[in-house]
Amino acid sequence: MTAPAPTPALQAVLDRMAAAARAAGRDPADIALVAVTKTQRWESIEPILAAGQRRFGENRVQEAQSRWAERREGLELRLIGPLQTNKVRDALALFDVIETLDRPKLARSLADEIQKRGAAPRLYVEVNTGEEPQKAGVAPGAVDGFISACRDEFGLGVEGLMCVPPADEEPAMHFALLARIARRNGLEKLSMGMSADFETAIRFGATSVRVGRALFGARAKL
Repeated sequence: MTAPAPTPALQAVLDRMAAAARAAGRDPADIALVAVTKTQRWESIEPILAAGQRRFGENRVQEAQSRWAERREGLELRLIGPLQTNKVRDALALFDVIETLDRPKLARSLADEIQKRGAAPRLYVEVNTGEEPQKAGVAPGAVDGFISACRDEFGLGVEGLMCVPPADEEPAMHFALLARIARRNGLEKLSMGMSADFETAIRFGATSVRVGRALFGARAKL
């Protein structure tokens, strides 16, 4: 059976990712595309899904439940928005990857629920590389200690790091910072880069990029 052809937007993003990987001397197969579907209408998502895209990122647990609960099979779902501790149980029931681990209280809640379930999602620590007060994430100066606490105190396996650079700053320095933090903590996975800057992120070692607007256009108003 012939595989479905990517939509023009999906193909354009995949082509840009591959070109950026080759320019950085990397294998394009080593970089995952996470399609960011938060706030998007199903009629915009369905063609991307039908074209073979299988990794999707969501910001809110409840919105993701309503969209994916009946379409879960064969997909990798990633939580890329802040996680409240009272939503941990629901999040673990739905998501394969949680990219926004950022505080001890959440680490404890995750550890407790993982122990009850006997199964764990893949976990990324979110780093607030720009130290922006309005954003979630661990400050760069505190992240080494937080990763150690996740591992030693809470028994959590951290797979990688995630960041969202400040909108008004050159993203390259933030991607470089995240890569340095990952190296000194023995982490190989980096979730960084969005529609406007994923090629730069790939140059600095991104292993997954989170793309919404380049695939779907502007977000729908809720």
